[in-house]
Amino acid sequence: MDKQNLDTNETLREKSIVSLFSGCGGLDMGFRQAGFKVIWANEYDKDMWQTYQSNHPDTFLDRRDIRQVSSAEIPDCFGIIGGPPCQSWSEAGTQKGFNDDRGRLFLEYIRILKDKQPRFFLAENVSGMLHKKHEKALQNIIAAFEEAGYVISYKLLNARHYNVPQDRKRVIFIGYHINLNKCFNFDALVPVSRILTLRDALWNLRESAIPALSNNKTRGEDCLVANHEYMVGGFSSIYMSRNRVRSWNEPSFTIQAGGRHAPIHPQANKMIHIGKDQWMFDPKSPNPYQRLSVRECARIQTFDDDFIFYYERLAAGYKMIGNAVPVNLSYALAKSIYQDLFATDSQNQPNQIKVHSITTS
Repeated sequence: MDKQNLDTNETLREKSIVSLFSGCGGLDMGFRQAGFKVIWANEYDKDMWQTYQSNHPDTFLDRRDIRQVSSAEIPDCFGIIGGPPCQSWSEAGTQKGFNDDRGRLFLEYIRILKDKQPRFFLAENVSGMLHKKHEKALQNIIAAFEEAGYVISYKLLNARHYNVPQDRKRVIFIGYHINLNKCFNFDALVPVSRILTLRDALWNLRESAIPALSNNKTRGEDCLVANHEYMVGGFSSIYMSRNRVRSWNEPSFTIQAGGRHAPIHPQANKMIHIGKDQWMFDPKSPNPYQRLSVRECARIQTFDDDFIFYYERLAAGYKMIGNAVPVNLSYALAKSIYQDLFATDSQNQPNQIKVHSITTS
């Protein structure tokens, strides 16, 4: 057997994954739990490095700008996963798309995909990518994926339907190599029968959060639960332009990458509408208005409590969590891909993984 076939068999045996734009590794965690092995990851943001390496010790982390990494330096793999920076496509941002350096990073993903030719890929991005303004760019992206040799499926998913206690809409692209003669079917994803709520996720944390130090520096080991500290400071007019409170029996608002825009803890009353794009805190609220803590945001993103986030200022903690793919959404997608591509590999099917949510007694 020649070396190429040996390498292919090793890749298949390990079900190896390369992760691009990895952040703190929420997407990677879900794929690991589904039975894949993340062997190599790339992340350029230094705020992510310690958190990623500490929670993914068996993965090699490349810390360079992806534009400086040649495809030859990336190991052969069974699949490529990742979420290229999304700010350029965000409905809350400038929506410059490919007219922005961050938007063009999508092309780096395609470059590596084309060169490495894995069996499948998964790419995640914000719902703003489907805005009519970006219709031509979306067509170009799909065409580029197809030109690289892949049959493409994509769909806008809300994470709340996949064991994530949060309304979070994201576009998921999944491509199977043309030689597989397969196309990913999003109908294979089975939505949950019950939507998880803030009570499911946060109830046993409700009395232990602590405020950050001045300048929103971390309290570190003062936290009774790791990272269970919240950002302090005022609320901008943008923040006060709509209600930011959901009750215990609802899923959370989207966890964003900025701590100042973290949702308000459900202990407080919902905000009061006082005019066009103007809301106020209810002065009769029995409990104060405070932002969700870093750990509470992580719970809502379905990270386990033993996944520790490292930072000096809380802004970095909120950023890495808000930019992550919820672990349970990743797991649902990865499990479906695994079963699709290894249906006859019954001896190596992944064990059932517990759902990451906190239920009340």
